[in-house]
Amino acid sequence: MKTWKKVLIGVIAAVVVLGIVGGTIAGSRKNIAVVQTGKVVRQDISSVVTASGEIKPKTYVNVGANAFGKITHLYVKEGDKVKHGQLLAQLENVQSAADVAASQASLGASQTDFIAADAGYNTAVADQKRAMSDLEHAQLDWDRAQGMFKDQLIAKSDYDMKKAAYGTAVAGLEQAKARVAQAKAQQDSADKHIAQTRANLTHASDVLQKTTYAAPFDGIVTNLPVREGETVVIGIQNSPGSTLMTVADMSVITAEVRVDETDIVNVRRGQSADVTIDAFPRQIFKATVTDIGDNALVRSTGVATSQSNGSSQEAKDFKVTVTLNNPPENLRPGLSTTAKITTATSTKALTIPIQALTMRDPADLVDDKDKKASDTVAVAKDKKDQMQGVFVIREKKSKFVPVETGIAGATDIEVKGGLQEGDEIVTGSYKVLRTLRQGVSVKVDNAAPKKEDEASS
Repeated sequence: MKTWKKVLIGVIAAVVVLGIVGGTIAGSRKNIAVVQTGKVVRQDISSVVTASGEIKPKTYVNVGANAFGKITHLYVKEGDKVKHGQLLAQLENVQSAADVAASQASLGASQTDFIAADAGYNTAVADQKRAMSDLEHAQLDWDRAQGMFKDQLIAKSDYDMKKAAYGTAVAGLEQAKARVAQAKAQQDSADKHIAQTRANLTHASDVLQKTTYAAPFDGIVTNLPVREGETVVIGIQNSPGSTLMTVADMSVITAEVRVDETDIVNVRRGQSADVTIDAFPRQIFKATVTDIGDNALVRSTGVATSQSNGSSQEAKDFKVTVTLNNPPENLRPGLSTTAKITTATSTKALTIPIQALTMRDPADLVDDKDKKASDTVAVAKDKKDQMQGVFVIREKKSKFVPVETGIAGATDIEVKGGLQEGDEIVTGSYKVLRTLRQGVSVKVDNAAPKKEDEASS
């Protein structure tokens, strides 16, 4: 055989061999999944609920108008610090002051009338005592006259005189008693006039007092919507009255935040929180949960569901109050804030990345080569009972391991069973993890994924 024929046959054989090898490799690669992996690690983990809201003082008072009138003096400005009892504002009080003066004068006159009535009553009582004494004396004379007239020791005229004197004494006593009753009635009337005048004075004094406004406690004037010369009105029925100013006690500062209804069940009083305020960038303030609202608030309107006439399917929030431990002095109400409430912690817990968790139907976890499991597969398909777990790499193949999870952090989640520290688990990509099957050969590629524009170029 010629040499060139031998060479040609060798080349053809080599090509055939290479084709067979390449086809085998390509076929085997079709059953290999390229995955990203992570490790099961032991670390401290915390579950955090994040909610937004605004800064509010724990104690604040809207000083509203208690009387109708014009503001004559404003003694403070917005931002001023005030002390308890310090005068804040003054309304016109000419009429109310005159009413107080008139009531005081009437009270003085009523008290004078009572003194006169009391003196008249005492005089009437004295006259009654004198009339009783006269009656006793006339009674004795009359008794003696009766005995002496019977014994014919006195004349008939003397007898008649004693009798008439006794009758006069009896009538005098009755008259004295009537004067005592009359004086007592005048005394009671004068006393009632004093009570009535005092009530009028109390009313007038209350009206006058409502024209003057003092600080209810130590604090800061955080809002002053009125000016001197403006007329304020009191609230009637459904119409609110004028608000003169707002005084807030800034010694205790809170952040009122709204927590989603799905997270509120994990929030408890006494839990710690980290508060950030937009006006104080890169600063974190420690706080404590002090109050949790019971009524759900409709997210779009902020109205409590208990105050809504109809049912709503909108998302709902709950108001949670956290108290700042060491608030800055220049903090102001209304500043936007975010609170991160730590609802649970676990130390030295086994953790995995959250994205490694996946759900699988038990029927999808049975190897197709396992013919003995056919009945189990049918039962599992009927139940459709999906399991939560992760894919662990064992001997370069994927193995689904059911896991029991605990608290979830920002990126990791606690695992309470099924895994061991150091296990290599599949974390991505999402597309691969969603379709990954049991027993598939895997290739680990933890290189950073290329951007779409780089991949297209």
